[in-house]
Amino acid sequence: MSNPSLRTLVSAAVLALASVSFAVPVTAFAQTVIIAPHAPPPMRVETVPPPRPGFVWDPGHWHWAHGDYVWRPGHWQPVRAGYHWVPGHWIAHGPNWRWVPGHWA
Repeated sequence: MSNPSLRTLVSAAVLALASVSFAVPVTAFAQTVIIAPHAPPPMRVETVPPPRPGFVWDPGHWHWAHGDYVWRPGHWQPVRAGYHWVPGHWIAHGPNWRWVPGHWA
């Protein structure tokens, strides 16, 4: 390679490829923290549908929205192999209540 501009171009390409090969993908997520100033109402009684293969029932719960609790009915969650579903729930957090979202564990 006697051409200096070609040498510069090749060097830049090699450097660019090397930097890409060291890039590490990072999964980022944001989670909203929901705090309510008082305890949720008593749980509603739901009629749970018959089991569905490949799904787990996520029970209904009270959701805090616009200064009040709103009922969200239960629904099916697709099963994740090797995990079990932990339903969301409210926990006392000082004088307030904090929502812990449902998740796979």
